[in-house]
Amino acid sequence: MDADQLTQHHHQIVIVGGGTAGITVAARLRRADKRLDIALIEPSDKHFYQPLWTLVGGGVFPKEASMRSEARYIPPRVTWIRDAVTEFCPDANAVITRDGRKITYDWLVVAAGIQINWDQIPGLQENIGKDGVCSIYSYDYVDSVWENIRNFTGGTALFTQPSGAIKCGGAPQKIMYLAEDAFRRQGVRDRTKIIFATASPHIFAVEKYRLALEQVVQRKQIECRFRHDLLEIRPQSKEALFKRLDSGEIVTIHYDLLHVTPPMSAPKFIAQSPLADKHGWVEVDPHTLRHNRFANVFSLGDCSSLPTSKTGAAIRKQAPVLVSNLLAAMRGQPLSAKYNGYTSCPVITGYGKLILAEFDYDKKPAETFPFNQAKERWSMWLLKKYGLPWMYWHLMLRGLA
Repeated sequence: MDADQLTQHHHQIVIVGGGTAGITVAARLRRADKRLDIALIEPSDKHFYQPLWTLVGGGVFPKEASMRSEARYIPPRVTWIRDAVTEFCPDANAVITRDGRKITYDWLVVAAGIQINWDQIPGLQENIGKDGVCSIYSYDYVDSVWENIRNFTGGTALFTQPSGAIKCGGAPQKIMYLAEDAFRRQGVRDRTKIIFATASPHIFAVEKYRLALEQVVQRKQIECRFRHDLLEIRPQSKEALFKRLDSGEIVTIHYDLLHVTPPMSAPKFIAQSPLADKHGWVEVDPHTLRHNRFANVFSLGDCSSLPTSKTGAAIRKQAPVLVSNLLAAMRGQPLSAKYNGYTSCPVITGYGKLILAEFDYDKKPAETFPFNQAKERWSMWLLKKYGLPWMYWHLMLRGLA
């Protein structure tokens, strides 16, 4: 069927993606002007608060606590199109969907998240969730993380972080710190070796928090292998193969427990579209969030080219900027709202301990509280465990925070 034969619909504003970014923008637009004709395209009927998955993997919550019905969070008088976009046609102000619809728009917001590439690591996709291989990066497998941690009897616990962008860049080490704490509680830490094999050159990109986390790693006696990028896993022999990015050498590490952070990328339907930059992300101005080549297109969140960490906290600061600038553009006014790259990473360092990293594009701390947030605190653990989920469900997704 060619584009001229597709079922056609038109909306003033079309939002692609009903995750954190899409719902937050829809809610803020609806609060700003109840007359707007807004459609949101999202195939899933479930909405996940993914930051909770680290705590699920640490045995703090059941995974069901992270999931709610998508319908509860679609704002009133926003048209929910239960479908998936497969193609962008920005020259025609249209998107094509999986179910054979051509949806045209005056304005487009792309908030389609990130793609997880389980199949990029040979041996991973067919073995995730079994034989000691686990990951917090999937609702389907996150409970296997706690199963592996609580049943661990000793040996080598290996945690990985790939090269390239991932959502919540601190999560690969957060679950490792919880595991280390759990191993102590279970009496197996003295016969356990913990290795963090990361493609990154440092434990954290911002110096203030890096220095604090280096002390955490030293205290917990965790062996860090920097510039190690996972290439393949061999579950039969319990081996993980890494490429050393500094030398090109292939290194094999034995494991008894393996937590994998899979490689991620821009969603394929975006990367292959006219909206993409050379890396596949939606190409937007880093401050206004408007597309660099299509003036009626905006983007935020994980699928965008914004050069900051891909977190829900970043979206919370991006969404009001995008909405302000979109409304200004609709009125023919200058785009005066600016995003400074703010993001946040609540780094859990153990049960009851958390470092709240907050920083901007310049990798400078941009802290909320009047105390040193590089210090591990019980209060920040409570914020992560109770405060942030409450704020997410009741304020952020309602366009109130």
